[in-house]
Order: sequence, then C-alpha cells, then structure tokens
Amino acid sequence: MASEERTAVPSAARRGSDVNQATESTGAGRGRAEPVFLGVPAPPRPTATELMAAVARGDQDAFAELYELIAGPVLGLVRSVLRDPAQSEEVAQEVLIQVWRTASRFQPERGSAMAWVLTLAHRRAVDRVRSAQAATEREQRAALLAHAEEYDQVAEAVEHRLEREQVRRCLGTLTGMQRESVVLAYYRGLTYREVAELLQIPLGTVKTRMRDGLIRMRDCLGVTA
Repeated sequence: MASEERTAVPSAARRGSDVNQATESTGAGRGRAEPVFLGVPAPPRPTATELMAAVARGDQDAFAELYELIAGPVLGLVRSVLRDPAQSEEVAQEVLIQVWRTASRFQPERGSAMAWVLTLAHRRAVDRVRSAQAATEREQRAALLAHAEEYDQVAEAVEHRLEREQVRRCLGTLTGMQRESVVLAYYRGLTYREVAELLQIPLGTVKTRMRDGLIRMRDCLGVTA
C-alpha cells in the first residue's frame, strides 16, 4: 500500500488499552530482548527509521514492530501534557493510527523517526488541551450571556414598572379636567380637536388644559426643559 494516507488500520493500531500493555511489555519502548543462539548472534533489529519506510509501503508486520517501539514513549509524552489517563490513552491511540496512515510523510533527512512521531504526539496532545479550553470558555461565555440577558430583562421590567407608577402618581396631581385631556391626547392618541369634540368644550380650553397639565407633569417627573 503506497498511498500517503490509508483508511485501513492494522490490528496493532486498534488495540486501545494495548498502548499500556505495549509500554509494560517493552519497558516503555526499549524493545524486547533478542534471542541469542549458541554461536550464532541474532540479526540486529531494524531501526525505527527503517521500519517507518516499510510502514510507508503498507507493511503491517513492520508497523507491529514499530508500534512496540513507539507506543510507550508516545503515551508517556501525551500523559505529561494531558495528565488525564483516559484521555492520554485515547490521544496516544490516535497518534499511532496517524503514524500508520501518514508514514509516507516522514522525511528521514530532517530527523529521526522517533522525533517525528513524538512531534505528532505533542501536537495532538496540545490540540486536545486547546480544544478542551475553548469548550470551557464557550460554556463560560454562554453562561455569562444568559445571566446578563436575565439581569437586563429583570432590570428593564423594574424600570418600566417604576416609570408607570411615577407617571400614574403624577397624573394624580392634576385636576380632573387636566388629567382627562392629557390621557385622551397622549395615551389614546387623539388630536386636540378630537379631544375638544369628545369633551364638548372649546378647542382653546383644551389647549390651555393640556399646557397647564403638561407643565405640572413635567415638574412632577423632574424633567428639565
């Protein structure tokens, strides 16, 4: 398999909690002891860089060996960033799957395979931290906005109620004729002429009542000219 990213994931990358098992069984990535036959030295194990090249070609056996080498260091690095064991295992598993799918992107001339893998692990762990922080900040902002809206609604309702009570109290200071004219003109929307016709009084009398009534209302409400 030579494509840059592969959707199929070998069994080694699907183990989940086996990240911890790999850490324990390999001594945090130190590798297994090679058997030595009498008089015949065991062949040297391939390096992580050599295994990465084979993984890039789709070699699942090579990935299984690479998995044993890198699982422990990856989990250790991720856990040092996240602190949370459950999240650390999840992110470590994501990194190992990413290594399988993007091994062809590794460039040996720019550094070792282990350094490349640990860079991936660190980036993904930091991304998880930032994502969690962003989610927390969004929740906090939403809570503050909800509280502010609730406060504004209550404050507005109280303000309107106080204004209505003050207007009602000031209307009570007017004479009956003044109050009647003001209510008809300003609260029912009638013109001066319509008020005069409704009350059957001269238009000039309505204007005088309105003028005197509004002056008293202005003084009562504390409105400055």
